[in-house]
This record gives sequence, structure tokens and C-alpha cells, in this order.
Amino acid sequence: MKKILITGANSYIGTSFEKYMAQFGDEYQIETIDMKDGTWKEKDFSGYDSLFHVAGIAHADVSNVSEETKKLYYAVNTDLAIETAKKYQTDLAGKPGQFIYMSSIIIYGEETNINKKRVITRETKPNPSNFYGDSKLQAEVGLEPLNTESFKAAILRPPMIYGPGSKGNYQQLVKIANKLPVFPDVKNERSMLYIGNLCEFVKERVDKQDAGFFFPQNNEYVRTSHMVRDIAKENGKNIYLFSWMNWLIRLLGYVPGKIGRLTNKAFGNLVYDREG
Repeated sequence: MKKILITGANSYIGTSFEKYMAQFGDEYQIETIDMKDGTWKEKDFSGYDSLFHVAGIAHADVSNVSEETKKLYYAVNTDLAIETAKKYQTDLAGKPGQFIYMSSIIIYGEETNINKKRVITRETKPNPSNFYGDSKLQAEVGLEPLNTESFKAAILRPPMIYGPGSKGNYQQLVKIANKLPVFPDVKNERSMLYIGNLCEFVKERVDKQDAGFFFPQNNEYVRTSHMVRDIAKENGKNIYLFSWMNWLIRLLGYVPGKIGRLTNKAFGNLVYDREG
């Protein structure tokens, strides 16, 4: 039996993983601990084969935030992750253990373009475009030196995660699918990750007790218009996809300011290389 501690209570990923693992019965023992107060510091982590660290502040509007908020991102996404990993390593006292950290594709920056395909490979250097991405990257920088023969740090860099109950950008697509009768059928490609596939991937990491950088994604790239259409179908709606105005939408991608930014965000191309 493998014992796994999820550090971060009530998170979408953590609760989804716990539900997913229930199907394997007594093969795995899953526990969750709240990281919001300091009581976690008193807990002995040494009895766990893996710590799955999901505590963090998710992506929000980063365009207009205070310095206080920026500091909070670094305190939670960076400092808390490193402190938790170091405590786990200390508690293990040389025994084998694995720390799984949820990083993000955001560490490569948010640049997407409707008129150009952006492909990220293992050789692509991280280049965060804001403090959110940098807070994730700095956690990676602090975790990597902790790797030893016995202590494994597995760093996951998933693209957009979606599924029932997910938040963030996926919810924006849900709103669009439920409101609009038509939607542009622009041919773009995005790496995405269904929550069930992520849970399966994390289980595989636990089983292998491996370390390193990982780039989980669905087997197929996603086209924005097809995802909107599928969401509408799930909600009992039909949405008409049209392509006769694609030339105009592609032109909007060149427009400076908010219009161009929103166009590229919705229809931009951003993928992990399949070989990665």
C-alpha cells in the first residue's frame, strides 16, 4: 500500500485526484492536509511515499494588482512549496520519498498568436510574462536542488486543465457555449489536459516514484471552436460553427491593444511538442 499526502485542502485538482484514486481501494491511502494555517508544520510527513503539493494561488487577472497581492503569490506559490518540500525531506531523514509539484505551462509566458503556431519543447527556456508565472518558476528553481538518490522531486508543467467543476479559462468557454448560437471555426491548436488524464498521470508518477520535469497533455491537440461546440452539446445546445469570417478574425490578431490580445488568447496556437 502506498501512502500519499495531498498538501492543500479543497483544491479542484486535489479533490479530483482523491476521488479518482478511490477506485483502487486499499492499494493507496490518501490523506489531505490544509496548508492555510501553520498547523501543518507540526505534522510528521515521514510516513508518506509521496506528497502531492497542490496548494497555491491559481491564475487570476494579473493586469492590475497591488504589490501586496504579488507578494502573496510568491509567499504561497514559491515559499510555501519549497518550505513544505524541505520539511518532508527532513522528516524522511534519508528514507525514500517523492514530492510532486504542480507547476504550469505559464512559466513559458502567456504569448499566443492566431497567426503563428508556438511549440514548446524540452529545450524551450522558461520566460514568465508576469509575477504569477514567475512565482511558479521560482518554486521549481528552489525544488530542483533538493533532488537526491532517495528524495525525488517531480515537477509537472501541465497546460490548461479542464473538466467538470473546473474554473478559470475553461469557465469562460462554458459561458460562451451556453450563450452564443454561433462561433467562429478558426483552425488553431492548443495543448490541454483533461482532469481525469491528469489524475492518471499523477498516479503513474507515484507508482514509478520518479523525478524530473513532466509535460502531461491530452493525446490530441484541441481546437477552441470544437471545444465550445462539445461543451454546448453536453448542455443540450447546438452551436453553429462558421468559417467565412476567419480572414477578419485573423486580421484582428494583428490589432494592438485589448482586441488583439483577446483574439490571440481565444484563438492562439500554443502546444507542447509531442516528442516532449
